[in-house]
Amino acid sequence: MVGKKVAHPVDVAKPTDENRLYIYTEHNFNISIISSPYLIRTEKTDPNDFTRPYNLYLDEPDQTWTAKIEAFDYIIISAGQWFFRPTYFYLNRTLAGCLYCPEPNVTHLTSSFSYRWALRTALRAINGAVNFNGVAFLRTFAPSHFEGGPWDKGGDCVRTTPFRRNETVLEDYGLGIYSVQLEELGIAGEAGRGTGGKLRLFDATKLMLLRPDGHPGKYGHWPVANRTIPNDCVHWCLPGPIDAWNDILQELLIKEVEYSQS
Repeated sequence: MVGKKVAHPVDVAKPTDENRLYIYTEHNFNISIISSPYLIRTEKTDPNDFTRPYNLYLDEPDQTWTAKIEAFDYIIISAGQWFFRPTYFYLNRTLAGCLYCPEPNVTHLTSSFSYRWALRTALRAINGAVNFNGVAFLRTFAPSHFEGGPWDKGGDCVRTTPFRRNETVLEDYGLGIYSVQLEELGIAGEAGRGTGGKLRLFDATKLMLLRPDGHPGKYGHWPVANRTIPNDCVHWCLPGPIDAWNDILQELLIKEVEYSQS
């Protein structure tokens, strides 16, 4: 049996910083966690309230992470759920539409529209980083599991066992986002063929679709007196399903190393 030990990194980020940088000094290995839920440049319509709509500049990369692309050996893009929130869409700095906005004179578009543009912009930024010789993985959409109603009307996730393969299907907005991811990754892969960087698929969608038992549900928040808080059937807080992502990523990395050495 191979012995294992835990490596404890140094967190050099400030406690108030939403981005993290973990340094594993004994392994010459760093992990950066960068908050960019829309992948592209955004602005809050209310600087003091993150629940208010965001302005999304769909054709402008988020320099928070894209300015650092060439410094990384591996990149994992993971974004999706935020695109279902109320947002305003800008192209060439001009308002092009919105999602769930009250203005009747603004073109009402879909989350797939904004997600396609944002993902395309992000992948173009990776392909355009001329000195990036690493590998970028697109981790696909992990669907939520609300049953009995939508998230804001009593929907819950009380299952304690996985679905069988024939018990559920990917549909509606989840299918739309997943389809966009596969299409845009294929387009970007062809466009970047022959450059130093590589784009790879990290497909978590089909796996997580079968795991409604991985969400915290009503236990995803502290109870508040005289207030109804939606059940959390989006985040993956319970052990098991989310741990499989580490195993999948490890196998993907091993394959990349083996390929580079062949």
